[in-house]
Amino acid sequence: MLNQSSLGAAASGIKGKWGWFVALGVGLLIFGGIAFAHLFVATVATVYYVGALMLVGGIIEIVHAFGVKTWGRFFFWLVSGIIYAVAGFIAFYNPLLASSALTLLLAVSLIVAGLMRIWVGIGTRPEKGWGWIVAAGVLTLVTGLIIAAGWPVNSLWVLGLLMAIDLIFQGWAFIAFGLALKAAR
Repeated sequence: MLNQSSLGAAASGIKGKWGWFVALGVGLLIFGGIAFAHLFVATVATVYYVGALMLVGGIIEIVHAFGVKTWGRFFFWLVSGIIYAVAGFIAFYNPLLASSALTLLLAVSLIVAGLMRIWVGIGTRPEKGWGWIVAAGVLTLVTGLIIAAGWPVNSLWVLGLLMAIDLIFQGWAFIAFGLALKAAR
């Protein structure tokens, strides 16, 4: 467990690196702007990224299956790894199909998460702040419904848009953090 003095030492060690945080933030802002300008390309890049993760994960799971043959679940691990690897391969072979599937999965996930947040928020109703949980759930639900309503056409740009937004928010966060470190010096 970290104590207060080690946290202070770590914080003072990065104060001199504030410029790197600002530079990283500027770079992320630039990449976010490029992604915004080219949503289709950003979507394909996102699909390739997810596909690479699935392909590597599938290969690792297949290797794992052969490592745990004595556990009696060899076939389960092997099939699971093959499915992951095939899904990763499909992402590279047909990124538009993978984009469509990932966008639909995103929409369904947002709808379910929104409904769950609304349910949890209503369940905590006598407590202060319950309305914020419900509001967040409604926003998540509406976002999922909007994505689902535009599916499959929006599959060409939704993932790229989310990546662009994330890059821009991360960029601003790093810039703000770096400038706060500079001010604290």
